[in-house]
Amino acid sequence: DISPLLKDPVAFRTLIDLLEDHVRASFPKIDLIVGEWLDSRGFLIGTPLAQRLGIGFVPVRKKGKLPGATECISYSLEYGKARPGGSRGSGWGAETHREGAELEIQRDAVEPGQKVLVVDDLLATGGTMWAASELLKRLKAEILECLVIIELKALKGSEKLNSIPFYSLLQFD
Repeated sequence: DISPLLKDPVAFRTLIDLLEDHVRASFPKIDLIVGEWLDSRGFLIGTPLAQRLGIGFVPVRKKGKLPGATECISYSLEYGKARPGGSRGSGWGAETHREGAELEIQRDAVEPGQKVLVVDDLLATGGTMWAASELLKRLKAEILECLVIIELKALKGSEKLNSIPFYSLLQFD
């Protein structure tokens, strides 16, 4: 849970500083930050990081949340039990969702060949990050890296990303 980081302005600024330092040291040219805007908090990290880097931010959302023409993908949920009418729980692994999910991105949000970073708060089993990456591949973006604050290593989510470079600030078994 990154809520304490979001609540503390000094801690949040330090987090964005660390991510910015990593990105600037690793990638001389980036066009866009792509953040997942679901139940996750990728957009809360991606937007200030994009602003610091002087580049744009593109959201990936649940199906039906974006205007205009979109590209959509179905994927398996990261964790939790399917439960109709489920709601957000507390702590990691306490998410409750419907069976499967769909993500979308606006078709004109990313141009072919643009260099992008995919940002999220947490990597568990990797389903959401995989789906976002697949959408970007369909739009012919060049994915430089998938970047998260926290990785739950025991769930092996980074393996789902195949050959896409991956970076996590913190890892937990």
